[in-house]
Amino acid sequence: RSFILGAPLALASCGNGVVVWAPDDVVNAVVYQGTGPKSLTLMTMRNVGSGRGAHTSLLIDASQRVLFDPAGSFVSAAVPERNDVLFGMSPQIEAYYIGYHARETYYVETQKIFVSPEVAEAALRLALANGAVPKAACAKATSGILRQLPGFESVGSTYFPVTLRDRFETLPDVTLTVYREDDAD
Repeated sequence: RSFILGAPLALASCGNGVVVWAPDDVVNAVVYQGTGPKSLTLMTMRNVGSGRGAHTSLLIDASQRVLFDPAGSFVSAAVPERNDVLFGMSPQIEAYYIGYHARETYYVETQKIFVSPEVAEAALRLALANGAVPKAACAKATSGILRQLPGFESVGSTYFPVTLRDRFETLPDVTLTVYREDDAD
């Protein structure tokens, strides 16, 4: 696997709700602001053989573009973290994150929906305030944020990534993209 921006990749165990807090200067140095309409993108990592969900995260394109990666294992020196919120989510870092998860045994589904700037900012505030998430609670934490947003109440609460993915799919105007790679685990 190649490393974007020459950043070393350190693997960590699936989160334990451990507090991680990058300093302000490090976060501020990588803030990325998208240029298009505001959006939320649910990412679901799925097992190729069973189709079962292995992980859920939420890309939030608000006043800045961040990834809520609850209990995630993705770590890169180029991507500072504060309690499961990853900063500097440019399209290149997003592609790197997806490539980190997609391999011969897992694929990644993204479901993008455009939202008002107010809904995007509310999602950003909720993600930043959420705190570190314990392992096996990624879908629970993500659904907890989504169901507090206007128009997303129907996603309810769930511990299961595919259940959350299926509920998200019922929202109007969701765009699904599937990413597959064939590199070994």
